[in-house]
Amino acid sequence: MSDKKPSTLRPLPNLIFLSRWLQVPLYLGLIVAQLVYVVHFWVELTDLVGAALGNQTSMEHIIKAVGHGSDTGGLTETTIMLVVLGLIDVVMISNLLIMVIVGGYETFVSRMHLEEHPDQPEWLSHVNASVLKVKLGTAIIGISSIHLLKTFINAEAYSEKALIAQTAIHIAFLLSAMAIAACDRIMPRPSQEEH
Repeated sequence: MSDKKPSTLRPLPNLIFLSRWLQVPLYLGLIVAQLVYVVHFWVELTDLVGAALGNQTSMEHIIKAVGHGSDTGGLTETTIMLVVLGLIDVVMISNLLIMVIVGGYETFVSRMHLEEHPDQPEWLSHVNASVLKVKLGTAIIGISSIHLLKTFINAEAYSEKALIAQTAIHIAFLLSAMAIAACDRIMPRPSQEEH
């Protein structure tokens, strides 16, 4: 711990530096979005359990949500799989939101000083803008993979053009993440001090 006092900035640099706090409402908005995803997750899960127990209204909600149902009116393995993949998708998007909220705040706004906290995420100890970009790219690829898998499982509900377009978009995400990771690897690293 250093005993140095922070230097006082001139008015304009101080104003520019303080502008980072304008991001706080954005992160708070993402927390509200996360809450919406939590509610959506529980609605979908409740419908899945209700449909498994024979509730016709829940079954109708599921068929409407996934665009796939059985002629017998009951759950099929494919329908269950599509709902579960949707739940996994919500969890992965929620993880992405946490990375953006916590990592972005820590990187661009202010330190959270979680070093001694037992629940500090492992990745947060070495997060910076480059690490955050690579992690976000990887998370987006995971989310895109889930969407693509859902599309392929329910392929009869999509046109060939839609299948090709979704595959091309996934490949573009993959190539973008690889390019970001490659750029991060070749960029010179500043000497890292011990935490």
